[in-house]
Amino acid sequence: MHEELKKEIIKYGKIAGEKNYTPGISGNISARLDDKILITSSGSANGYLQDDDLVWIDFEGNIVEGKKKPSSEKMLHIEFYKQRPDINCIFHVHSPYLTAFAIAEIEPYENVHSEIVYCFGKIPMAEYALPGSNDLVRYTSKYFNKYDVVLMGNHGAIIGGENIKDTYLKLELCEAHAQSLICSKILGGAKILQDDEVKKIYSLKQG
Repeated sequence: MHEELKKEIIKYGKIAGEKNYTPGISGNISARLDDKILITSSGSANGYLQDDDLVWIDFEGNIVEGKKKPSSEKMLHIEFYKQRPDINCIFHVHSPYLTAFAIAEIEPYENVHSEIVYCFGKIPMAEYALPGSNDLVRYTSKYFNKYDVVLMGNHGAIIGGENIKDTYLKLELCEAHAQSLICSKILGGAKILQDDEVKKIYSLKQG
């Protein structure tokens, strides 16, 4: 299972890189396995990962296996996992369209895209803090208990999912949503769904 997780992170890191969701050496990826976390190393490029770019850590952030230094944002990942037993993979990315909202500190509009309403409800904006800092963990983690996707002010986005593929697909969906919102500005702005329509969408989850 250890090697399978490595291969899968490398696979989806490459796909994310090819889509320009994780440009250069920005961002980090992790996956949970029992009481350990496999996370990308500091300074690694998610689109070009090798086996030795991945490090096993425990839930205190200590290295369990691997020679490189784990991502400086390891504690952010750890806190997400601690709050959400249903989350087993995390992507932190600086994808262009989601990041455009993050650096403008504008939450993507609510209730304009039925699939986003169904999957996420909303995508909240966390206050800016220095990357890798304790404040970053504190400001961002307040949203983890309710939301799978959180924007990080003047920074990027963090996405949690049930597994690696699920997390990547959430990233793909949210990045496309952010792109569509920006494009909708050119066409006069997004049309807001009426409250009764939003309720109908939520009711599909209960059906």
